[in-house]
Amino acid sequence: MLIKRLNDETELRLLEVRHSESLFILTDESRTYLREWLPWVDFTKTISDSKQFIEGTLQQFSSNNGFQAGIWYKGKLAGVVGLHKINWANRSTSIGYWLGEGFQGKGLMTNAVKAVIEYCFSELKLNRIEIRVATENDKSIAIPKRLGFQEEGCLRDAEWLYNKFVDHYVFGLTKEDYDKINVVM
Repeated sequence: MLIKRLNDETELRLLEVRHSESLFILTDESRTYLREWLPWVDFTKTISDSKQFIEGTLQQFSSNNGFQAGIWYKGKLAGVVGLHKINWANRSTSIGYWLGEGFQGKGLMTNAVKAVIEYCFSELKLNRIEIRVATENDKSIAIPKRLGFQEEGCLRDAEWLYNKFVDHYVFGLTKEDYDKINVVM
């Protein structure tokens, strides 16, 4: 997935080093908002930090172990969606995502995650996708629910988030479930 057009205003593009400044500015502008649920925000202090992140994601992509794509809305970077890594032996992966504060409420993330799901099942031929979300992060919880994932359980104290542990819901979607959802639509 190098570029995927979602509609007239939105596309997914593989993050490249040339996007480092845009990524840093988006992160910096939404720092307080993002910090509530994302543990890496405090470690992103400079454009160089964003560049290092992107370089790592390009290595991930070249190793056939997933990708990170920018969500571009009306020509501006709005957020990031991607695969944490791919377990090829079990044909499974997990999706992570975040959106800048000013881009909320436009359906961008739902459409982006839907495109990633389609890519995982049709192009990568995976069988299972997970999304893990902090149990109090209602906006992020809405995404897998909206897209037909099943809530499979709760992982207690799954993540250290600045000053406390938070629990995570685990949502799963199999290829079989996805095919049934698409037949109904």
